[in-house]
Amino acid sequence: MALHPDFPDSPHTILDPEIRWFPADETLRDQGMEKLMPPLVVQLRRHVKQFRDSGYVGASETSKSLLNWWFKEPHLIPSLGGMMVNFQYYFAQREALETIIYLYDVVGAKDKYDLMRFDGSGIVSASMFDETWRRYVVKMATGTGKTKVMSLVLAWSFFHKLYEPESELSRNFLVIAPNIIVLDRIYKDFQGLQIFFDDPVIPDNGYDGQNWQDDFQLTLHLQDDVRINRAILLRRRYANGNIFLTNIHRVYSGDDVPPSPDDENTMDYFLGKRPTGQTTDSKVDLGAIVRDVDELMILNDEAHHIHDRKLAWFKSIEDIHNQLLQKDTRLSLQVDVTATPKHNNGAIFVQTIADYPLVEAISQNVVKHPVLPDATSRSKLKEQKSAKFTEKYADYLDLGVTEWRKTDEEHQKLGKKAILFVMTDDTKNCDDVSEYLQNRYPDLKDAVLVIHTKKNGEISEANSGKNKEELEKLRQQANEIDSLESPYKAIVSVLVLKEGWDVRNVTTIVGLRSYSAKSNILPEQTLGRGLRKMYSGETKEYLSVIGTDAFMEFVESIQAEGVTLDRQAMGEGTKPKTPLMVEVDNENVNKDIETLDIKIPILTPRIYREYKNLSDLNLETMTFQKVAYQQFSEEEQREIVFKDITKDEITHTTFLDSGGIADYRSAIGYFTQTMMKELRLVSGYDVLYGKVKTFIQDFLFGKTVELESPNTLRNLSEVVATKTIIETFKKAINDLTVRDKGDAEVRDTIKLRETRPFVVKDQGYLMPQKSIFNRLIGDSQFELEFANFLESCEDIISYSKNYLAVNFKLDYVNAEGDIANYYPDFFVKTKDDQVFIIETKGKEDVDVSLKMQRLHQWCEDVNQVQTEITYKPVYVDEEGFENYRPNSFAELLLTFPEDK
Repeated sequence: MALHPDFPDSPHTILDPEIRWFPADETLRDQGMEKLMPPLVVQLRRHVKQFRDSGYVGASETSKSLLNWWFKEPHLIPSLGGMMVNFQYYFAQREALETIIYLYDVVGAKDKYDLMRFDGSGIVSASMFDETWRRYVVKMATGTGKTKVMSLVLAWSFFHKLYEPESELSRNFLVIAPNIIVLDRIYKDFQGLQIFFDDPVIPDNGYDGQNWQDDFQLTLHLQDDVRINRAILLRRRYANGNIFLTNIHRVYSGDDVPPSPDDENTMDYFLGKRPTGQTTDSKVDLGAIVRDVDELMILNDEAHHIHDRKLAWFKSIEDIHNQLLQKDTRLSLQVDVTATPKHNNGAIFVQTIADYPLVEAISQNVVKHPVLPDATSRSKLKEQKSAKFTEKYADYLDLGVTEWRKTDEEHQKLGKKAILFVMTDDTKNCDDVSEYLQNRYPDLKDAVLVIHTKKNGEISEANSGKNKEELEKLRQQANEIDSLESPYKAIVSVLVLKEGWDVRNVTTIVGLRSYSAKSNILPEQTLGRGLRKMYSGETKEYLSVIGTDAFMEFVESIQAEGVTLDRQAMGEGTKPKTPLMVEVDNENVNKDIETLDIKIPILTPRIYREYKNLSDLNLETMTFQKVAYQQFSEEEQREIVFKDITKDEITHTTFLDSGGIADYRSAIGYFTQTMMKELRLVSGYDVLYGKVKTFIQDFLFGKTVELESPNTLRNLSEVVATKTIIETFKKAINDLTVRDKGDAEVRDTIKLRETRPFVVKDQGYLMPQKSIFNRLIGDSQFELEFANFLESCEDIISYSKNYLAVNFKLDYVNAEGDIANYYPDFFVKTKDDQVFIIETKGKEDVDVSLKMQRLHQWCEDVNQVQTEITYKPVYVDEEGFENYRPNSFAELLLTFPEDK
């Protein structure tokens, strides 16, 4: 059941359906995949791949625009450090949206019979579907971004309804959470519609000719706090959109609240009539409001609760749909997201259309890797013969604290703290564990947060004895425990805190309860409390899991899902299982940190962009090769597809309107937006748009052409025309705006010893003696070989890799004439007053000479403005290094002289 050998490491890589994980030996893939996977998923993955490869043929123009914006356009967003970083959705998130849009736009799937067409198992029947409306289930492992999928689905429905005349989707949304804990997490992202603008959910105004950001008008209503009264809401339901964010109990129909086996008190479920129907003390009946609107989409988070049509959750949605039918409409769509869409008997929800399993998420480092004690460590754990809970499980608690302490010490270096999570079997023992931890371990005194919950995971007033105000504070403390400002370092709760409480800093779980085969809880839900990663990127992180034999047997059952569980020595004297970290090696007594330190001056930028008015662009002086104007057939004129000029991937499509007129404005807008984004221009769209329009009409083809002609638009979609337009204007804009200041000043000084610890992805490294850092990470095999050479050089004092965390970069003008950043590879100190800046290169690219020119210029500048240290540039190519193999740094300088 191992992953396919070609399964990629990056979560952003497009996955071929034929290399996805499935629960059997690889030799059975051809004949067993469709029978062992969720019944609809295998066929849908193949159809969606064809849909993707075609450039989304068959999708509405709105859907195409959004898919291209989300998944094909580059998105630069500010990071916590203020730097701009490239944002990219995971492929699992992309595939979920592509599948939903494929089913709605291309297939026109309205009900279970349309979905059954994709059954690859041969066992799906209509009786397996409880609902009569359009329902899609997205299965994604905990911590892989289900909330982002919900935000994209919501935006797609909103714009589809707004821009597509025949759309059956909605601009009103009921977002349902199973409990308050999950609700708090979703609200944190949706508050102020934050997620739609922090992530690139909403396209820029003008993209494909629409004013997306101006048109995205939504009001968020939390629980029963509806911000406009019901009458106004109904009168304005077509003018704007609404998000009703609530937990399921608020949408029961009036006083009719059906009992459920998930209730805290199950007597009504087994014995019949419930004595009271009041579920809240709210004055607003949200359930009645959502039944009154004429259009509605439902989004369910943690949707594994909808596993039985007899449950109140399902019945409430069914009732909403029936109310819409009475108004000659219907529930537009129900989208459920969950990590575990399974019935109590283990069968997966038949409506599952997309699947990103935990085994794939772990392999791609999207979530933490679970680690269990090895056999030796586990053999030391004994249940003591005692009626007192903490005495009975003292070994397990002590090992848990030991492991937590080791990881906390490492994470503290990175400005974060680790959290210990202890699961018990009842609330009485929760209090016992809390008292034990605080009395036995001084560092946990007043640092243990106890949470008592109901059956549904909601924090309980009855069990805790706390009033409503105290419970609200408790919820806030639980949600903010990751923060360094929070005094809490450990959480103790019964396992019914099984979902929603998804903080990132849990590094150790101690499970002190038994499980039975009848349990409705799945091992992934248990591990889910600690799976979310603390750090961004592809850093490998770990979750230590310790517990009773019954607990460990239960956790190990997740191996049936393909998850490989690491095992390692735990306890005093063992190394913590933490991400690979690079830090200044202060604790190494064999290193003289002051001697090894290297100083690098920071100069003011020499290259800058002078933002002149784009109206100064002179079309008459632009140099370019004129493009031949071709005559295309009527059929060819309808194939208007724009491709990326470097990747040959479809990036943009346009269309003919009902009168057969080509929408040239969309094409010109595409060119203008592309250039502004690549050059990071923040204004001047209107001026540049006009310049591009005139250039195409009068210059590009060597003659004046008719912009409204479909043939002209078809010519513009040719790669040669696209490339000519974009590259000609980029060069002209760079020539107009990019300037060299001509001098520089020292703004600050970098001292390597002041670099803060940072994590890196698992890769090859050296343990250097001549570097100030504890590890020397190589981005390539050649870098590692070169570092090993420097380590052997007796004629140098110290050296270091120029990590991003060092933050030494040079601005330069690249081959396209644009301003870019360049990070040299190594620093080498040969004397206290002499440092070499070294660039290594395996395969030379077009910008190498430009980078080296800039490095030479920087060294000249810095040596002119200060005399304490002389800085010299060196360029080392892999082929030359392999051929000459210098034995010392002096020989290297002879082989690769500074002026070469």
